[in-house]
Amino acid sequence: MLVPLSWLLDYAALAEPVDVSEVARRLTAIGLEVEAVERVGHDIVGVVVAQVTDIEELTGHKKPIRYCRVTTGEARPDEAGPGETGPGGAGTGEPGGDRRVICGAVNFVVGDRVPLALPGATLPGGVEIAERKAYGRVSEGMICSADELGLGGDHAGILVLPPDAPLGADFVAYAGLRDVVLDVNVTPDKGHALSVRGMARELASAFGVAYTDPAGPAEAGEPGAGEPGAGEPSAGEPGAGEAGPGQVRAASIADPTACDRFVLREVRGIDPARPTPLPMRVRLARAGQRSVSLAVDVTNYLMLELGQPLHAFDRARLSGPVVVRRARPGERLETLDHVVRELDPDDILITDDSGPIGLAGTMGGLATEVSGASTDLVIEAAHFSAAGVARMSRRHRLFSEASARFERGVDDELQLRASARAVAMLAELGGGTIVPGRTFAMIATEPVTITMSAGHPDRVAGTRYGAETVISRLREVGCAVRVEGDVLTAVPPSWRPDLTDPNDLAEEVIRLEGYERIGIAMPRAMAGRGRTPAQRLRAQVGRALAAAGCVEVISSPFCSAADFDRLLLAAGDHRRDAVRVANPISGEEPLLRTTLLPGLFRVTGRNAGRGFADVALFEIGTAFLAKGGDRVAPVLAVDRGPTPDEVAELEVALPDQPALIGAVLTGEREASGWWGKGRAVSCYDAIEAAHVVLRASRVRYEVKAGQAEPWHPGRCAQFVLEPGAGQAAPRVVGYAGELHPRVIEAFRLAPRTCAMELDLSVIEVAAASLAPVQAPAIFSYPVATQDVALVVREDVPAADVEAALVAGAARAGTGIVLEGVRLFDVYTGAQAGAGRKSLAYTLRFRAPDRTLTDDEVTVARDAAVAEAARLTGATLRAALGS
Repeated sequence: MLVPLSWLLDYAALAEPVDVSEVARRLTAIGLEVEAVERVGHDIVGVVVAQVTDIEELTGHKKPIRYCRVTTGEARPDEAGPGETGPGGAGTGEPGGDRRVICGAVNFVVGDRVPLALPGATLPGGVEIAERKAYGRVSEGMICSADELGLGGDHAGILVLPPDAPLGADFVAYAGLRDVVLDVNVTPDKGHALSVRGMARELASAFGVAYTDPAGPAEAGEPGAGEPGAGEPSAGEPGAGEAGPGQVRAASIADPTACDRFVLREVRGIDPARPTPLPMRVRLARAGQRSVSLAVDVTNYLMLELGQPLHAFDRARLSGPVVVRRARPGERLETLDHVVRELDPDDILITDDSGPIGLAGTMGGLATEVSGASTDLVIEAAHFSAAGVARMSRRHRLFSEASARFERGVDDELQLRASARAVAMLAELGGGTIVPGRTFAMIATEPVTITMSAGHPDRVAGTRYGAETVISRLREVGCAVRVEGDVLTAVPPSWRPDLTDPNDLAEEVIRLEGYERIGIAMPRAMAGRGRTPAQRLRAQVGRALAAAGCVEVISSPFCSAADFDRLLLAAGDHRRDAVRVANPISGEEPLLRTTLLPGLFRVTGRNAGRGFADVALFEIGTAFLAKGGDRVAPVLAVDRGPTPDEVAELEVALPDQPALIGAVLTGEREASGWWGKGRAVSCYDAIEAAHVVLRASRVRYEVKAGQAEPWHPGRCAQFVLEPGAGQAAPRVVGYAGELHPRVIEAFRLAPRTCAMELDLSVIEVAAASLAPVQAPAIFSYPVATQDVALVVREDVPAADVEAALVAGAARAGTGIVLEGVRLFDVYTGAQAGAGRKSLAYTLRFRAPDRTLTDDEVTVARDAAVAEAARLTGATLRAALGS
C-alpha cells in the first residue's frame, strides 16, 4: 500500500521533526514492512501560480496550438512563505512581468489560474524547462498538466487551479507536493492497516503518541453507539431497512450470510462539473489512485482514509428498493469494465427491480454508473462476507481495491460514519443537498469474546512479559479486557476482525513489545528423536552436490501439459499422469509436476537471461503421480488425530509423492582465464553428479548405457541399484546425460545442456538397510599400479568392462586387494579397428600384510583381464606396470 506520510501525521501526533527512517523502522518492527521510501515533489523547482490573460489561436497546424499571455501578478508579503517564489522568479518578491507561452491544450480560458514552469525550472524526472522557439513564436516557460507535475496519468489537459490560488506563489508549497510516500507491505492478516486510519493507529502505537480517529465518534443508531436508530431491522423481517426521513431509497438484506450491514444515503443537486480539490487529487495520486470525477474521487479518498469501500449509484438509474442477495440461475451483469459476466449462485449481488446492479464489494454495474451528467447520487456502504467476496473476485478474476479490503475484513461499525462523511463532502464540494436520514439494514451479530490466561503470551514467546504488560498492550490494540484472577476475557475492537483466538492476542502482545525481545535458542531434539534417516540422507547428498560445485534451488511445483510434449514423453509414460489442481495459481500451469526437470529448466533459463550462463543447479523435491480413479480425499477433523480408516482412505485418494533429486548443468564447468581455455559441460558431468549422490548414499549400483526421454539417446547413462540393497531385484533409479536437442530447443536452453534425475525415495529405502558406516581399512604397504588398454566393441559400456576387471581380480585368490579402477582414456581411432574402441584403465593393487612383488601383481592383473575378455570380449592392447 502506498501512503503519504503527511496523511498519517494528520492523525498520529509525532513530534517534529519527523525522522522518516525511524518511522519506517518502527512500522517494520511491528509487522508492517516498509519496502520503499520515496521522497516526492522535492525535485520540482521553479513552478509558480500564474493567470492566463490572453490567448492567441495559431492556425495552419495539424493540432491546436495556442500562444498564451500569462502573468504571475505580484506576491504579497503575507502570501510568501518559506520556499515560495515571487512573480519575478525564485523568491525575489519583486513584481513579475507578463510571459508568452506556447501550449497545445484547450481546456482553459482567459482568467484561469494555472501552474507555470518558468525558464530554468525542473520537473519530475529531471526535466529542465528553457526558453524555446517553435511555430514562429518564443515560449518563455511551460503551462503544466497534472501528469507533468507527477500527479498521475491525466493527459486531459492543463491543470486548472481554483480562482483563489495565490498568484506568484510557489506551486509546490501551495499544492503540498513535497511529501514522503511509504510503500508498505500489508500482510493478509492485517486488513485494518489497509487504510490511513489503521496505519496511523499503528504508527501512534509504535511511537507512544496520541491518535485521532479520522472516522470520528459513532452516530446514534450505529452498532456500538448504545442507542438504536431509525432504519434498524424490524422483528418481522430481519435485515430489512426502512427509509429514514427525506425519502432515502429503501434497502434490505435477503441473505444474512452475504451481508450484515447495509447503508444508503443520498445527496442531490450536485454539479458534476465541479473539480476535485487539488489537495485531494495530490493525496490520491500519491496513494496510486488516478482522479476520475468528484463523486468517484470522494469515495476512493474515504476508502483509503477509513478502510471502508464505498460505491456511488446514479439515483436516476435505480428502480425500486435495493436488495443484497445471492445470484439466481441464468443472471448476467455488465460491470464497469464493460465485461458481461455470467453469474454464479454463490455470487453476492446488489440488486434493484431491474436485476443485478453490482458485484458486492468488488465492482459496480455499468447500468447504474455515475456519469458526467449525474446530479443525484445514492451512496452505499456495507459490510459483506469476507469469504464470499474473496471467492467471487477469484471466480471472476476481478480484483479491486474494494475486494482487497473486504476479503481481509472491514470494520463492521464504520458504515454509517463513512457514508455520512461521503454525502457531507459531496454536498460541500459539489454544491448539492443532503437528503435527511438514511436507510440502514442490519443483521445482529454476536461480538467475539476471547478467554485466555494472562501468561499465554509468555509461553508462546518464551519471554517474560507479565500480566500488566499483556493487559496494557491488548487495550492499546483496542480490546476491552476484563480481568478475573489469572484469566483475561477480551473483546476485540470492531476494526480487528482478524482477532479470533488466544494466539492472535498473544501475537499482538509480542509484536508490539518487539520481536527482538524473543530470545534465540537452538531447539534440542530428544535422544532418539532427531532427524529421520531420510532427512539425514537428503542433507548428506545435498552437501555432497554442493561440495561438487552445484547450487541448490527451489523451483515451482506446477507445470502444464505442454511441458510433457517439450520433454518428448511418450503417450504411455507414467510422468504424463499428472494431478490437476482445482484452483491453480496460474491457468497456464494447472498441473502438479511429475518430474523436477521442467522447473529446473526454467530456473536455468532465468539465470541465463540475467547473465549467468555457467550454472550447475540441483533440487531435492517431491513429484506427484496420479493413481487413477476419481477418489476425493476426506476432510479431516481438527480437534483430534485421524483414525486408521481415515489414514487408509487418504493413502488411497492422495497421489504418490516420491522424492526426487535432479540437476541441470550448462555453460563452462571449468572456467576460462589467464590459465587457458575452460572446459564446457558434457554428459560426463551430469553422470558424475549422479555418482556423487549415489556414493554419498553408500548404496551399491551399476551404470549402463541408457535411453530415456528427455536425454540424448547416445549420451545417456542409466543407474541401477543392485539386488540386496533394499530390494530383491535390480531397479532403475534414474538417468543422467546430455539433453535431447529438441528438448533444449523447446525450453530455450543453451546447446549441450546436461541433466540428471534420480528417484531419491528408492535410494532412501536401499540406504536404510545398510549397516552403519565403517571406517575404511588403511594398509601401510605400498600400492602397485597397472595400466591396461582393452579393445572392445563400440557398443560395450565402459562400466561393464570395469565390473569385469573387479570380478576377475577378486577371483585371483592371492590375497591381493584391487583398491580402485579408473578409466583415464578412450580411443576410437584407426589402430583400434573399425567399430571398436580402446579403453585404458589404471588398476591399483595392494596387500594388507606385505609388499607385492611384480609377479603377484601380474597374476592379479592377468586374472582381471581374462575375466574382462570372457564377459565383454575385450582383448588386451597394452599393459604397463609401475
